[in-house]
Formats: sequence, C-alpha cells, structure tokens
Amino acid sequence: MSDHSFTTTLAWSGSTGVGYDDYSREHELTMASMTTHASSDAAFRGDASLPNPEQLLVAAASSCQMLSFLAVAARARLDVVDYRDEAVGEMAEGERPMWVTRIVLRPHITLAAPAPRAKVERLVEVAHRECFIAQSLRSEIVLEPTFVGITD
Repeated sequence: MSDHSFTTTLAWSGSTGVGYDDYSREHELTMASMTTHASSDAAFRGDASLPNPEQLLVAAASSCQMLSFLAVAARARLDVVDYRDEAVGEMAEGERPMWVTRIVLRPHITLAAPAPRAKVERLVEVAHRECFIAQSLRSEIVLEPTFVGITD
C-alpha cells in the first residue's frame, strides 16, 4: 500500500449515440474541494475555452517544479519572492499512440537578494530531481529558467 494517495472524481453524461463528431467532451473534475469543467482539446472536437487533460498534465509538471524549487530554496536559505512559469507541452500528431513527448518549463524566478547563478541553477536541478510529477512521467522535461537577482 502506498504512503500517500491522491483522489479525484470525474463525471460525464451525454450520449455517444450521436456519433464521434457530435458527442460532448465536456466533463466535471473534482480535486480536493474544487470542481471545474474540462474538455478535450479543440483539435479533438473539444471546447477550447475549457482546460484539457494535456494542459492539466503540463500544469501539474509546472506546479510540482515550482513547489519543489521553493522547498529546496527555503532549505538553502535562498529568499525567492516571485516565481512564474510559461510551460508548454508538445505532442507529435503522427506518433501512435499519441503522447506528450516533451514539456518545456520556463520559470522566471525573482530573488530578494543577489545570489550566485551557479547556486540557483543547481537548486533548479535539485528541484527537478525531487519533483514527484517529473519523476512519474516518460515525457522529456526541459528546464529553461531565467532569473532576477543573481550574480555571475
């Protein structure tokens, strides 16, 4: 038995009897006390205004990297005051089965006081190794961090 478990619920109703092109891909996801609607990507006849599973996967990788970095930074007494990421997931159309082959994380990290670039870059790598989500995926995870408040 695992030491930690993570529960989500999903609900969908509709009819696939209307055919592949016309059934609704919208569904409801509940995680902790939050409920949200999601769909498939517009390329797969989903609603582009709703998050899709691929985006949620990329968001999970991005969020985990951030939380891991903040933890290792705090342990190293590095004062991080802002962290933003513009992450992108890539999925090759021609590959079967289709899968998210690459996730590029581009964290922009702001420090409260100057710190050596080598130290901050090392902490980004340590965070990546400690990120549960990254360690659970077969997708290539690419880190392209930028920093404010570092010294060379």
